[in-house]
Amino acid sequence: MLKRTAAAIVVAAASALPVLAQDAMMKCDEASMMKMQSDMDAMTDPAMKEKKEMASKEMMMAKDSMTANKMDDCKMHMQNAMKSMGKM
Repeated sequence: MLKRTAAAIVVAAASALPVLAQDAMMKCDEASMMKMQSDMDAMTDPAMKEKKEMASKEMMMAKDSMTANKMDDCKMHMQNAMKSMGKM
């Protein structure tokens, strides 16, 4: 019984770490925007054109949200941009 409980705790902690790390690294600030933009600029493969366009749209929405001080929306759009680029 104790082994099962310990195993369950380890599994729960391991699955929570990526989520916590993702929140810690996802900031809605100029430096993060610049990093994302440079990552998008590095996408030169023509096969990734659609992904790059989607990420660019999400980044535009993130910039608009940051300007409007809607940080939660900004983070959401930045995460969507990362997903579009295949980084998540």
